[in-house]
Amino acid sequence: MHLGKVVPILRIFDEAKALEFYVDFLGFKVDWQHRFEANFPLYLQVSFGECVLHLSEHHGDCSPGAAVRIQAQGLEAYQQQLLAKDYRYAKPGIEETPWETREMSISDPSGNRLVFVEG
Repeated sequence: MHLGKVVPILRIFDEAKALEFYVDFLGFKVDWQHRFEANFPLYLQVSFGECVLHLSEHHGDCSPGAAVRIQAQGLEAYQQQLLAKDYRYAKPGIEETPWETREMSISDPSGNRLVFVEG
């Protein structure tokens, strides 16, 4: 038995706000986008390093409000980059946890929570 990497699907409601958050703010890049036709829901893949996420406007793909834990290195430098962007909707902090990790939690415009974990 061998299992490969996991690619979470996160529900989004507003394409422009999702791209502003994931691309402009967090620094992910859009790998590809798909619509069955014009004026249909968007499905796309974004990535940052080895982290790959699928974002979907399709109602049946997933529920909003998911949480994803993402392994990270250089968390403090990344946090400083994000704070320097002065994004109106998130000013992330880093938490030292009792289980000896450093974590930075940020919610996207659709209510999904990304937890960047170091340690």
